[in-house]
Amino acid sequence: MENTKTSSKSLRLFYFWAGVIATLAYRIIIVLNFYNTTWVKISWYIGTVGFIIYFIHRFDISKKRSALIVKHRLREKLDANTLDELNKEDNEALGYILKTLVSSKERYNYYIIFILSGIALIAGLLIDFVWKV
Repeated sequence: MENTKTSSKSLRLFYFWAGVIATLAYRIIIVLNFYNTTWVKISWYIGTVGFIIYFIHRFDISKKRSALIVKHRLREKLDANTLDELNKEDNEALGYILKTLVSSKERYNYYIIFILSGIALIAGLLIDFVWKV
């Protein structure tokens, strides 16, 4: 039977914060350009490494969910309205998928990425075209 246990809360928080820090590091580059190119490079590397960590994790979760759905034929069983055919392993697989979908901090990373990207875009436009720094 496959592992249907979720990662520890501390590990999930690590991935969440890796995504948040990477987002901040990329978005602040527009400001750092005016101070020191060394800080731009440091920020870029932090952002890139953070996104690699975060998106590898998200890819693994997505791959695991998909594999569980296919292996246990959960879509077919739901489509055929034969939930009574779910065995113990099917229930564990479905439980893992639903629990990780509900408990995922992924949507918060997306909110933060969206908001900070908007702020960075506005700041960049103001700096480049209004204030002409």
